[in-house]
Amino acid sequence: MAGEIISYNEMCRREGQSSLQRGMNYGLGGIYSVILMSVRRGAPYRDRWEESGSVLIYEGHDEPRSAHSPEPKQMDQPQFTRLGKLTQNGLFQQAAHLSKVGERPPEKVKVYEKIIDGVWSYNGLFSLVDAWQESDRVRQVFKFKLVALAEDEANQSPAQPLAMASGDRRRVIPSAIKQLV
Repeated sequence: MAGEIISYNEMCRREGQSSLQRGMNYGLGGIYSVILMSVRRGAPYRDRWEESGSVLIYEGHDEPRSAHSPEPKQMDQPQFTRLGKLTQNGLFQQAAHLSKVGERPPEKVKVYEKIIDGVWSYNGLFSLVDAWQESDRVRQVFKFKLVALAEDEANQSPAQPLAMASGDRRRVIPSAIKQLV
């Protein structure tokens, strides 16, 4: 249920994973993807809520730290691996593009938000509606726009059209309020 506060272990159990380490997990659920996000101070990415919590702007992920990439925050976020395969950024971007041009329905994405260490909020099911790259003054980063689905939309099959009237969208309770509670 959207808004539910759960432990890290419960989140992993629900997603059928022994561990969820990546923030972006394209196709993890078979018919949906999973995003782990945070708007806490010191979070490694600049995720943000818009439109009173009904829209998530999610920042893509960096190249993993390695000998080739000793300072990932100084490098453009990758679309492809060194072997030419799509990264998670690339997979999510491709899904958003194919949806925008009408070749597939929007990707459904489960969004979990880190509240404090070991404590997460399940924010519900979202629809991936857009993706782009922008400068953060140092490098190019990916941005993904996800729109909260109303409860009845979340239960539709992926092939059904999604109503996007903002008045019908579910809203997410701000993290600061969740932390206080």
